[in-house]
Amino acid sequence: MTRPAIDVVIPVAGDAATVAGVVSRARGLTLAEGDTVTVVDNRGTGVAETEVLVADGVHTSYFARNAGARRGSAPWLLFLDADVFAPPHLLDRLFADDPADRTAVLAGAVVDEPAGAAAPVAARYAELNDSMSQEVTLGHGRWAFAQTANCAVRRDAFEAIGGFREDVRSGGDADLCWRLVAAGWQIERRTGAAVVHRNRATVGALLRQRFRHGAGAGWLAREHPGAMPARRWPGLAWWSVRRAAAGVAALARGDRDGAICGLLDGPAVWAFELGRLAPNRPLRR
Repeated sequence: MTRPAIDVVIPVAGDAATVAGVVSRARGLTLAEGDTVTVVDNRGTGVAETEVLVADGVHTSYFARNAGARRGSAPWLLFLDADVFAPPHLLDRLFADDPADRTAVLAGAVVDEPAGAAAPVAARYAELNDSMSQEVTLGHGRWAFAQTANCAVRRDAFEAIGGFREDVRSGGDADLCWRLVAAGWQIERRTGAAVVHRNRATVGALLRQRFRHGAGAGWLAREHPGAMPARRWPGLAWWSVRRAAAGVAALARGDRDGAICGLLDGPAVWAFELGRLAPNRPLRR
């Protein structure tokens, strides 16, 4: 097949072993002439590989993504998260159909890692709720957006609006998509181009992730009035009690999945809503 060249950008914030693991997986991608891969080390771990670019001036994935984008010149950028597993032919699958002339974003599919019925609670909860599915965020109507876990962006459009906002920890993918749409561009689904997302392994890590996402939602609500409306706390409290009761009932009858969802739904949503009160600022060196 014939497709445009693509610069793949993968930000990573972790130790040297984590960076090396991301590089190893990225080398499994099938590249064509003109394609590049950049793994952006956002912590400066010292991994000396040709694919690695150190960009640790601001500790956010969006600062890292912008730095990685500037390294290349291909007409399309593909942003992947460090915790996804991509099939070798992902780039070809993203362009199995030609994008429309006014398409700036190709939303590849994101599948939560199959954890199985006996998996740790947090991983099973994420799997049961399709936590990372693009269909969740693409289903927000006017406020639909593609997650940068697997998202190709037309370089001309990306550069015209100034790329990602680098000064935020969360919500930058939604902000980018909404600014592109406001500039007259559109988003296309690419359900046949899927990656598998490795979810948080512990309940504490899951709740911290939801809290961070909530901080991003609060920022988005301020930047884009009408987006990401907050839940009313009295109603949320009553809903949480009912979900917890359902979880206890499921536990009593031996329904592990029902218990996991019932008992974690409330804490997960409360972590998100309370996160709205937190600043969405980056950590600087």
